[in-house]
Amino acid sequence: MNQLMSADDVGRAIRRIAHQILEQHGGVDGVVLVGIETRGSHLADRLQQVIAEFEGIEVPCIHLDVTAFRDDKPKADRAGAAMQSSGIEGATVVLVDDVLYTGRTVRAAMDAITMSGRAARIQLAVLIDRGHRELPVRPDYVGKNTPTARDERISVHVEEVDGSDGVWIVKAG
Repeated sequence: MNQLMSADDVGRAIRRIAHQILEQHGGVDGVVLVGIETRGSHLADRLQQVIAEFEGIEVPCIHLDVTAFRDDKPKADRAGAAMQSSGIEGATVVLVDDVLYTGRTVRAAMDAITMSGRAARIQLAVLIDRGHRELPVRPDYVGKNTPTARDERISVHVEEVDGSDGVWIVKAG
């Protein structure tokens, strides 16, 4: 197991992504953060806090469970699974996740979002981009690009779930 990011590195990456979002949009008017559960939702909460520190405004932050929208689930399971009172209609949605790998989780999240309303645009913020896309997905904001082998795994720890922050690369097997 090889550590890629310390707790301090994770904090710096979140602050940098927050700055990039603010610069891209000239503020936060019309921006909604949507964190993919589990770790992406905690990262989205942190982005919300950092943006509030910088701007004095709390942007809406929604947690999204994409399980029902995965392409390995029957479409019938999706009935009634749209986000509740999402507030995304006409908003710029910044989808937040911990690791971008094949793109399938992001596709599931976009399906859930589009079932809930019509966002003006959807952008993607990830802590780690590890490559190996199976779908044409590209992040707009990246904490760290980390090329990996297919037999490796990225393990992201967040304080809220794991008791500490950090990112490791782990050999499978």
